[in-house]
Amino acid sequence: MKKITFLFFALTALLSYSQQEVLQDFESGGLGDPFGGLASASIVADPEPMGTRGQVAEIIASTAGEVWQGTNINIDQNVELTTDKTMSIDVYSTSAISILVKVTGSGDGGPDSSVEANHTGMGWETITVTFNTGQDNTATANGTYTNFVVYPNWDSAGNGYINPAIARTVYVDNITGTPSAPDPCANGVQDAGEEGIDCGGTCPNACPNPPSGPPTTPPNRAPADVISVFSDAYTDETTEQRQSFGDAVVTELDFSGNAIISATTPLPGAGFQYQYFGSNLDLSAMTHMHIDFYFEGAPTTAGTFFTVIAQYNGGSNAVQNNIDVTALASNTWHEIDVTFDSFASGQPRDQIQQVIVQINGPDIYGPFYVDNIYFHNNTVLSTNDFETSEFKVSPNPTNTDWNLSSSNTITNVAVYDILGKQVLALAPNSNEAIIDASSLRTGVYFARIDGVNGSKTIKLVRE
Repeated sequence: MKKITFLFFALTALLSYSQQEVLQDFESGGLGDPFGGLASASIVADPEPMGTRGQVAEIIASTAGEVWQGTNINIDQNVELTTDKTMSIDVYSTSAISILVKVTGSGDGGPDSSVEANHTGMGWETITVTFNTGQDNTATANGTYTNFVVYPNWDSAGNGYINPAIARTVYVDNITGTPSAPDPCANGVQDAGEEGIDCGGTCPNACPNPPSGPPTTPPNRAPADVISVFSDAYTDETTEQRQSFGDAVVTELDFSGNAIISATTPLPGAGFQYQYFGSNLDLSAMTHMHIDFYFEGAPTTAGTFFTVIAQYNGGSNAVQNNIDVTALASNTWHEIDVTFDSFASGQPRDQIQQVIVQINGPDIYGPFYVDNIYFHNNTVLSTNDFETSEFKVSPNPTNTDWNLSSSNTITNVAVYDILGKQVLALAPNSNEAIIDASSLRTGVYFARIDGVNGSKTIKLVRE
């Protein structure tokens, strides 16, 4: 029964996408950029007296513009002109005119194609055009197109266009054609070899497979021995922002209070960076850099994951740590710990302004994941120190107060929001403390709790 239902759905979908339908009616915008000195292109009300069309596009040619004046029209859904090359457009004019219409923006290599459209001057008319000959030195349409162009100054009886000194106003509505079938990797149906969910992207497409959990918890280090960029185990330094670049999409995943970064990088060299221009990081006392890294898939050619530590003050440039991804196993956490001596080449690192994480490689641009980006001097607290630095917090979540307790003295508490901005601070010097949450908005916070024998960062939730 399920197979029959699915087959019926598939056939229905194919039939529905073989019919022509309105792809742009200008009720929600739709005009792109005008060009060639066009006087104006705007969305207006139906110009016909007692008109009932709602919004339409008004295109006005300039009296002093270039001869090729036109405006782009964004098609809400890609139009398929591989087999059926016919489209239609509603045009309004009070005098007989010819315009040139053109399809552009084929994502599958189809050529631009243009066709003349003639109007009698009798109000609104639906004009049908077939892109199988090509005018204005264009070819026959053959592909899927995303853009429709209207040139109001076309004149088939003359030299292809009228004198640019002549102004002309044309109204258009209801760009109609055959929409392309949806990408099976993004149609909400589990097909095209997909497993689990419909994943989006280009077929064949593997569904994202994020880690099942966070990496190993970092060792317990004294606060003075760590400078943290992103970690739930330590208190992160305050950053001005975490900024993505190269069209990267950067989000955070939560594993029972442990956050990790998920980054999708569609372009070589894309990634994200933490900014410290206002308050530089001094890494001169640190001997090691640590980062936990996880990626999906199996890269077939050389790909590099690297972190960049950028210091611009004093004329110094960036230092960089490169890791060949092809030498690493996929779908597993890699705990990467490197000494500065192995990659810094003697560069100063006392005024670091950026910490950058990015990917460079042709076939590993899917999601990758990082956690525990920090610098340290390779010292770890003893077992006794670790045990005595445990703290408890309750209730969590809360909408009033968080109650802290410890078997040893709590010296300082600092609460930060998810952007790293400190929002509360107290120095209880007691085995117990109360954090008043009444002034905080609902959301996630992190508390850095210092005791006489160690420290810990705890995730707090304000309801």
